[in-house]
Amino acid sequence: MTSDPEESVTLQGYGEMTLRTAIATLMALAPRDRPDAAIFRVRDGSRLAGSEIAELASDWGITPTAEIRSPSLVPDQHWPDILRGMVREAPLPSLMVAFLLGVLVARR
Repeated sequence: MTSDPEESVTLQGYGEMTLRTAIATLMALAPRDRPDAAIFRVRDGSRLAGSEIAELASDWGITPTAEIRSPSLVPDQHWPDILRGMVREAPLPSLMVAFLLGVLVARR
């Protein structure tokens, strides 16, 4: 089955986002945390298989993050791009709550 990168999916524990963002987020997780996360299609509720996720990630040039123990060896993970994608796809009430929490924390 061909997959549209802009298809709406739900990444377990992270909420609804596009398929490309979900796969990028999943690949940014530590290898030991990836099996616990699952991607479900919004249109029919089916779960994407691990092999399908790996195939789509390689087709789109998304490389998984390796298990790295030394902070000096951590590769550039493009966090600004990942966060920008999450913010762009986050629902407005979530953004408002995050902003208000940030204001409260900054004032303390």
